[in-house]
Amino acid sequence: MSATVLTTRPFQDEDQQEVLDLLTASLGTGPAGKRTPELFRWKHLENPFGRSILVVAVADDRIIGLRAFMRWRFVAGDQTIEAMRAVDTATHPDYQGRGVFSELTRTALEEARARADLVFNTPNEKSLPGYLKMGWVPVGRVPIAVRVRRPIAFLRTFRGRGSASPKVRVGGVAASQVLLEGDVVSDLLLRIEHPGPRLATPWTLEYLRWRYGSAPVLGYRAIALRGPRGLDGLAFFRVRPRGGSWETTVSDVLVPSGSVSGGARLLRLVAMASRTDHLTCSFPRGSAAGRASRRAGYLRAPGGMTLVTNPLRAGITPDPTELRSWALSLGDLEVF
Repeated sequence: MSATVLTTRPFQDEDQQEVLDLLTASLGTGPAGKRTPELFRWKHLENPFGRSILVVAVADDRIIGLRAFMRWRFVAGDQTIEAMRAVDTATHPDYQGRGVFSELTRTALEEARARADLVFNTPNEKSLPGYLKMGWVPVGRVPIAVRVRRPIAFLRTFRGRGSASPKVRVGGVAASQVLLEGDVVSDLLLRIEHPGPRLATPWTLEYLRWRYGSAPVLGYRAIALRGPRGLDGLAFFRVRPRGGSWETTVSDVLVPSGSVSGGARLLRLVAMASRTDHLTCSFPRGSAAGRASRRAGYLRAPGGMTLVTNPLRAGITPDPTELRSWALSLGDLEVF
Protein backbone atom coordinates (compact mmCIF):
# COMPACT_ATOMS: atom_id res chain seq x y z
CA MET A 1 0.00 0.00 0.00
CA SER A 2 3.13 2.23 -0.05
CA ALA A 3 2.14 5.50 1.69
CA THR A 4 -1.24 4.18 2.83
CA VAL A 5 -1.47 1.98 5.92
CA LEU A 6 -3.94 -0.88 5.49
CA THR A 7 -5.39 -2.80 8.41
CA THR A 8 -8.01 -5.54 8.54
CA ARG A 9 -10.46 -6.28 11.33
CA PRO A 10 -13.77 -8.10 11.93
CA PHE A 11 -16.97 -6.36 10.86
CA GLN A 12 -18.89 -4.62 13.63
CA ASP A 13 -22.63 -4.01 13.51
CA GLU A 14 -22.13 -0.24 13.47
CA ASP A 15 -20.16 -0.64 10.20
CA GLN A 16 -23.29 -1.65 8.31
CA GLN A 17 -24.14 1.59 6.50
CA GLU A 18 -20.52 2.29 5.57
CA VAL A 19 -20.22 -1.25 4.20
CA LEU A 20 -23.43 -0.84 2.19
CA ASP A 21 -22.06 2.38 0.71
CA LEU A 22 -18.82 0.56 -0.17
CA LEU A 23 -20.68 -2.30 -1.86
CA THR A 24 -22.69 0.15 -3.94
CA ALA A 25 -19.60 2.17 -4.92
CA SER A 26 -17.67 -0.98 -5.85
CA LEU A 27 -20.33 -3.35 -7.22
CA GLY A 28 -23.35 -1.19 -7.98
CA THR A 29 -26.86 -1.86 -6.70
CA GLY A 30 -26.53 -5.63 -7.16
CA PRO A 31 -28.90 -8.24 -8.63
CA ALA A 32 -31.64 -7.26 -6.18
CA GLY A 33 -31.65 -3.68 -7.52
CA LYS A 34 -30.87 -2.12 -4.15
CA ARG A 35 -28.64 -2.79 -1.16
CA THR A 36 -30.84 -2.33 1.89
CA PRO A 37 -29.95 -2.82 5.56
CA GLU A 38 -32.72 -5.41 5.77
CA LEU A 39 -31.26 -7.49 2.94
CA PHE A 40 -27.77 -7.31 4.46
CA ARG A 41 -28.99 -8.42 7.89
CA TRP A 42 -31.08 -11.24 6.42
CA LYS A 43 -28.18 -12.49 4.34
CA HIS A 44 -25.31 -12.17 6.78
CA LEU A 45 -26.67 -11.90 10.32
CA GLU A 46 -29.94 -13.90 10.39
CA ASN A 47 -28.87 -16.94 8.33
CA PRO A 48 -29.98 -20.14 10.15
CA PHE A 49 -26.63 -21.73 9.27
CA GLY A 50 -24.87 -19.00 11.26
CA ARG A 51 -23.57 -15.48 11.03
CA SER A 52 -21.28 -14.76 8.06
CA ILE A 53 -17.56 -14.24 8.43
CA LEU A 54 -17.19 -10.54 7.61
CA VAL A 55 -13.78 -8.88 7.42
CA VAL A 56 -13.23 -5.23 6.53
CA ALA A 57 -10.14 -3.39 5.35
CA VAL A 58 -9.53 0.07 6.74
CA ALA A 59 -7.32 2.80 5.26
CA ASP A 60 -7.30 6.55 5.70
CA ASP A 61 -9.84 6.21 8.54
CA ARG A 62 -12.53 4.61 6.35
CA ILE A 63 -13.64 1.15 5.29
CA ILE A 64 -12.26 0.50 1.82
CA GLY A 65 -12.69 -3.27 1.50
CA LEU A 66 -15.00 -6.12 2.50
CA ARG A 67 -14.69 -9.91 2.36
CA ALA A 68 -17.75 -11.94 3.28
CA PHE A 69 -18.05 -15.69 3.66
CA MET A 70 -21.71 -16.63 3.98
CA ARG A 71 -22.41 -19.69 6.13
CA TRP A 72 -23.93 -22.71 4.37
CA ARG A 73 -24.47 -26.37 5.08
CA PHE A 74 -24.55 -29.49 2.95
CA VAL A 75 -25.48 -33.06 3.68
CA ALA A 76 -24.15 -36.11 1.86
CA GLY A 77 -25.78 -39.32 2.99
CA ASP A 78 -25.49 -39.26 6.78
CA GLN A 79 -22.68 -36.69 6.76
CA THR A 80 -22.98 -32.97 7.49
CA ILE A 81 -20.51 -30.70 5.71
CA GLU A 82 -20.12 -27.17 7.06
CA ALA A 83 -19.43 -24.75 4.24
CA MET A 84 -18.91 -21.10 3.44
CA ARG A 85 -19.93 -19.27 0.29
CA ALA A 86 -17.66 -16.44 -0.84
CA VAL A 87 -19.90 -13.44 -1.56
CA ASP A 88 -19.85 -9.63 -1.46
CA THR A 89 -16.19 -9.05 -2.25
CA ALA A 90 -15.64 -5.31 -2.56
CA THR A 91 -12.70 -2.94 -2.82
CA HIS A 92 -13.29 0.78 -3.16
CA PRO A 93 -12.35 1.94 -6.68
CA ASP A 94 -9.69 4.30 -5.25
CA TYR A 95 -7.84 1.35 -3.68
CA GLN A 96 -8.10 -1.37 -6.31
CA GLY A 97 -4.94 -3.07 -7.53
CA ARG A 98 -3.19 -2.71 -4.15
CA GLY A 99 -3.61 -6.24 -2.79
CA VAL A 100 -6.71 -5.53 -0.70
CA PHE A 101 -8.60 -8.57 -2.09
CA SER A 102 -5.73 -10.96 -1.34
CA GLU A 103 -5.19 -9.66 2.19
CA LEU A 104 -8.89 -9.84 3.05
CA THR A 105 -9.20 -13.34 1.60
CA ARG A 106 -6.24 -14.65 3.60
CA THR A 107 -7.66 -13.18 6.79
CA ALA A 108 -11.16 -14.57 6.18
CA LEU A 109 -9.82 -18.03 5.29
CA GLU A 110 -7.89 -18.22 8.56
CA GLU A 111 -11.15 -17.78 10.45
CA ALA A 112 -13.08 -20.09 8.11
CA ARG A 113 -10.73 -23.00 8.77
CA ALA A 114 -11.90 -23.11 12.37
CA ARG A 115 -15.57 -23.28 11.37
CA ALA A 116 -15.96 -24.97 8.00
CA ASP A 117 -14.88 -27.89 5.84
CA LEU A 118 -14.90 -26.03 2.53
CA VAL A 119 -15.55 -22.73 0.79
CA PHE A 120 -17.35 -22.54 -2.55
CA ASN A 121 -18.30 -19.85 -5.00
CA THR A 122 -19.55 -19.13 -8.53
CA PRO A 123 -17.22 -16.32 -9.68
CA ASN A 124 -17.68 -14.42 -12.90
CA GLU A 125 -15.03 -14.35 -15.62
CA LYS A 126 -13.52 -11.17 -14.21
CA SER A 127 -12.93 -12.50 -10.70
CA LEU A 128 -12.17 -16.15 -11.57
CA PRO A 129 -8.41 -15.63 -12.24
CA GLY A 130 -7.98 -14.12 -8.78
CA TYR A 131 -9.48 -17.18 -7.13
CA LEU A 132 -7.42 -19.60 -9.18
CA LYS A 133 -4.26 -17.65 -8.39
CA MET A 134 -4.97 -18.12 -4.68
CA GLY A 135 -5.31 -21.89 -5.03
CA TRP A 136 -9.04 -22.41 -5.46
CA VAL A 137 -9.95 -25.47 -7.54
CA PRO A 138 -12.23 -25.22 -10.59
CA VAL A 139 -14.96 -27.86 -10.20
CA GLY A 140 -16.76 -27.34 -13.50
CA ARG A 141 -19.80 -25.64 -14.95
CA VAL A 142 -23.19 -26.21 -13.34
CA PRO A 143 -25.64 -26.46 -16.26
CA ILE A 144 -28.47 -23.93 -16.56
CA ALA A 145 -31.69 -24.74 -18.43
CA VAL A 146 -33.77 -22.09 -20.18
CA ARG A 147 -37.29 -21.92 -21.52
CA VAL A 148 -37.51 -19.04 -23.99
CA ARG A 149 -40.84 -17.36 -24.62
CA ARG A 150 -39.82 -14.26 -26.57
CA PRO A 151 -36.59 -14.91 -28.48
CA ILE A 152 -35.92 -11.28 -29.46
CA ALA A 153 -36.32 -10.04 -25.90
CA PHE A 154 -34.20 -12.97 -24.67
CA LEU A 155 -31.34 -11.94 -26.99
CA ARG A 156 -31.38 -8.48 -25.41
CA THR A 157 -30.28 -10.13 -22.17
CA PHE A 158 -26.89 -10.91 -23.70
CA ARG A 159 -26.49 -7.93 -26.01
CA GLY A 160 -27.23 -5.42 -23.29
CA ARG A 161 -29.46 -3.42 -25.60
CA GLY A 162 -32.86 -1.95 -24.91
CA SER A 163 -34.67 -2.09 -21.61
CA ALA A 164 -37.16 -4.42 -20.04
CA SER A 165 -40.83 -3.51 -20.25
CA PRO A 166 -41.90 -1.55 -17.15
CA LYS A 167 -44.44 -4.10 -15.93
CA VAL A 168 -44.77 -7.85 -15.81
CA ARG A 169 -47.55 -9.95 -14.33
CA VAL A 170 -46.56 -12.22 -11.48
CA GLY A 171 -48.96 -14.80 -10.04
CA GLY A 172 -48.63 -17.44 -7.41
CA VAL A 173 -48.57 -16.41 -3.75
CA ALA A 174 -45.91 -14.91 -1.52
CA ALA A 175 -43.54 -17.68 -0.44
CA SER A 176 -44.00 -16.61 3.17
CA GLN A 177 -47.72 -17.36 2.94
CA VAL A 178 -47.28 -21.00 1.92
CA LEU A 179 -44.55 -21.51 4.51
CA LEU A 180 -46.92 -20.52 7.31
CA GLU A 181 -48.44 -23.98 6.80
CA GLY A 182 -45.68 -25.60 8.80
CA ASP A 183 -47.25 -29.02 9.31
CA VAL A 184 -48.15 -29.65 5.67
CA VAL A 185 -44.78 -28.35 4.43
CA SER A 186 -42.98 -30.57 6.94
CA ASP A 187 -45.00 -33.55 5.71
CA LEU A 188 -43.94 -32.82 2.13
CA LEU A 189 -40.30 -32.59 3.23
CA LEU A 190 -40.57 -36.13 4.62
CA ARG A 191 -41.59 -37.37 1.16
CA ILE A 192 -39.17 -35.54 -1.13
CA GLU A 193 -36.37 -37.35 -2.89
CA HIS A 194 -32.85 -37.16 -1.54
CA PRO A 195 -29.75 -37.11 -3.75
CA GLY A 196 -27.89 -39.78 -1.79
CA PRO A 197 -24.15 -39.39 -1.22
CA ARG A 198 -23.87 -36.02 -2.99
CA LEU A 199 -23.46 -32.57 -1.49
CA ALA A 200 -26.94 -31.07 -1.15
CA THR A 201 -28.51 -28.32 0.93
CA PRO A 202 -30.73 -29.87 3.63
CA TRP A 203 -34.30 -28.73 3.03
CA THR A 204 -35.89 -27.98 6.40
CA LEU A 205 -38.83 -25.78 7.29
CA GLU A 206 -36.47 -23.36 9.06
CA TYR A 207 -34.24 -23.09 6.00
CA LEU A 208 -37.13 -22.57 3.58
CA ARG A 209 -38.70 -19.91 5.79
CA TRP A 210 -35.41 -18.01 5.86
CA ARG A 211 -34.37 -18.61 2.26
CA TYR A 212 -37.69 -17.78 0.60
CA GLY A 213 -40.19 -16.66 3.22
CA SER A 214 -38.31 -13.86 4.96
CA ALA A 215 -36.00 -12.65 2.19
CA PRO A 216 -36.57 -8.88 1.82
CA VAL A 217 -36.56 -7.12 -1.56
CA LEU A 218 -36.21 -10.34 -3.60
CA GLY A 219 -39.95 -11.03 -3.81
CA TYR A 220 -40.01 -14.82 -3.84
CA ARG A 221 -43.30 -16.39 -4.93
CA ALA A 222 -44.55 -19.94 -4.58
CA ILE A 223 -46.78 -22.36 -6.45
CA ALA A 224 -48.26 -25.26 -4.49
CA LEU A 225 -49.67 -28.56 -5.74
CA ARG A 226 -52.35 -29.87 -3.42
CA GLY A 227 -53.85 -33.32 -3.21
CA PRO A 228 -55.51 -35.73 -0.78
CA ARG A 229 -52.34 -35.88 1.33
CA GLY A 230 -51.95 -32.12 1.56
CA LEU A 231 -49.03 -30.70 -0.38
CA ASP A 232 -47.84 -32.74 -3.36
CA GLY A 233 -45.21 -30.24 -4.44
CA LEU A 234 -43.83 -26.72 -4.06
CA ALA A 235 -41.99 -24.43 -6.45
CA PHE A 236 -40.20 -21.22 -5.41
CA PHE A 237 -39.40 -18.54 -7.97
CA ARG A 238 -38.82 -14.84 -8.44
CA VAL A 239 -39.13 -12.43 -11.33
CA ARG A 240 -36.44 -9.88 -12.10
CA PRO A 241 -35.20 -7.68 -14.93
CA ARG A 242 -32.12 -9.11 -16.60
CA GLY A 243 -30.40 -7.04 -19.26
CA GLY A 244 -33.13 -5.89 -21.60
CA SER A 245 -35.64 -8.58 -20.67
CA TRP A 246 -37.59 -10.08 -17.78
CA GLU A 247 -36.50 -13.41 -16.31
CA THR A 248 -38.25 -15.89 -14.05
CA THR A 249 -35.68 -17.66 -11.88
CA VAL A 250 -37.03 -21.01 -10.67
CA SER A 251 -34.97 -21.50 -7.53
CA ASP A 252 -36.26 -24.81 -6.16
CA VAL A 253 -38.88 -27.42 -6.97
CA LEU A 254 -39.79 -29.83 -4.16
CA VAL A 255 -41.70 -32.96 -5.17
CA PRO A 256 -42.13 -36.42 -3.67
CA SER A 257 -39.55 -38.96 -4.74
CA GLY A 258 -39.89 -39.85 -8.41
CA SER A 259 -42.73 -37.42 -9.13
CA VAL A 260 -41.59 -36.23 -12.55
CA SER A 261 -45.14 -35.44 -13.62
CA GLY A 262 -45.70 -33.34 -10.50
CA GLY A 263 -42.49 -31.41 -11.13
CA ALA A 264 -43.45 -30.78 -14.76
CA ARG A 265 -46.87 -29.55 -13.72
CA LEU A 266 -45.33 -27.17 -11.19
CA LEU A 267 -42.96 -25.77 -13.79
CA ARG A 268 -45.83 -25.20 -16.23
CA LEU A 269 -47.81 -23.45 -13.51
CA VAL A 270 -44.84 -21.19 -12.76
CA ALA A 271 -44.65 -20.32 -16.47
CA MET A 272 -48.36 -19.44 -16.47
CA ALA A 273 -47.95 -17.35 -13.33
CA SER A 274 -45.04 -15.28 -14.64
CA ARG A 275 -45.41 -14.02 -18.20
CA THR A 276 -41.74 -13.16 -18.58
CA ASP A 277 -39.51 -13.30 -21.65
CA HIS A 278 -37.71 -16.42 -20.44
CA LEU A 279 -37.40 -18.75 -17.46
CA THR A 280 -34.29 -20.40 -16.01
CA CYS A 281 -33.71 -23.32 -13.67
CA SER A 282 -31.05 -25.78 -12.60
CA PHE A 283 -31.61 -29.03 -10.74
CA PRO A 284 -29.37 -31.92 -9.66
CA ARG A 285 -28.44 -34.39 -12.36
CA GLY A 286 -30.87 -37.31 -12.46
CA SER A 287 -33.41 -35.70 -10.13
CA ALA A 288 -37.16 -35.77 -10.72
CA ALA A 289 -37.12 -31.96 -10.99
CA GLY A 290 -34.37 -32.12 -13.61
CA ARG A 291 -36.29 -34.65 -15.70
CA ALA A 292 -39.44 -32.59 -15.23
CA SER A 293 -37.73 -29.48 -16.59
CA ARG A 294 -37.06 -31.21 -19.91
CA ARG A 295 -40.67 -32.35 -20.04
CA ALA A 296 -41.77 -28.74 -19.38
CA GLY A 297 -39.81 -27.36 -22.35
CA TYR A 298 -36.53 -26.27 -20.77
CA LEU A 299 -33.35 -26.70 -22.81
CA ARG A 300 -29.78 -26.64 -21.60
CA ALA A 301 -28.16 -23.29 -22.30
CA PRO A 302 -24.55 -22.96 -23.52
CA GLY A 303 -22.01 -22.51 -20.76
CA GLY A 304 -23.37 -22.53 -17.22
CA MET A 305 -22.28 -21.24 -13.83
CA THR A 306 -18.61 -21.79 -13.01
CA LEU A 307 -18.24 -23.53 -9.65
CA VAL A 308 -14.98 -23.33 -7.69
CA THR A 309 -14.09 -24.65 -4.26
CA ASN A 310 -11.40 -24.41 -1.64
CA PRO A 311 -11.40 -27.53 0.59
CA LEU A 312 -10.22 -26.49 4.06
CA ARG A 313 -9.39 -30.01 5.19
CA ALA A 314 -8.29 -33.21 3.52
CA GLY A 315 -10.43 -36.28 3.05
CA ILE A 316 -13.84 -34.72 2.42
CA THR A 317 -16.19 -37.24 0.84
CA PRO A 318 -17.60 -37.02 -1.69
CA ASP A 319 -14.72 -35.15 -3.30
CA PRO A 320 -15.88 -31.51 -3.62
CA THR A 321 -13.44 -30.87 -6.47
CA GLU A 322 -15.52 -33.14 -8.76
CA LEU A 323 -18.74 -31.82 -10.27
CA ARG A 324 -20.48 -35.19 -9.93
CA SER A 325 -20.20 -34.85 -6.14
CA TRP A 326 -22.64 -31.92 -6.06
CA ALA A 327 -26.44 -31.85 -6.16
CA LEU A 328 -27.25 -28.17 -6.58
CA SER A 329 -30.21 -26.06 -7.61
CA LEU A 330 -30.41 -22.37 -8.48
CA GLY A 331 -31.54 -21.82 -4.90
CA ASP A 332 -28.03 -22.79 -3.82
CA LEU A 333 -26.27 -20.71 -6.44
CA GLU A 334 -28.31 -17.53 -6.95
CA VAL A 335 -26.45 -14.29 -6.49
CA PHE A 336 -28.38 -11.83 -4.33
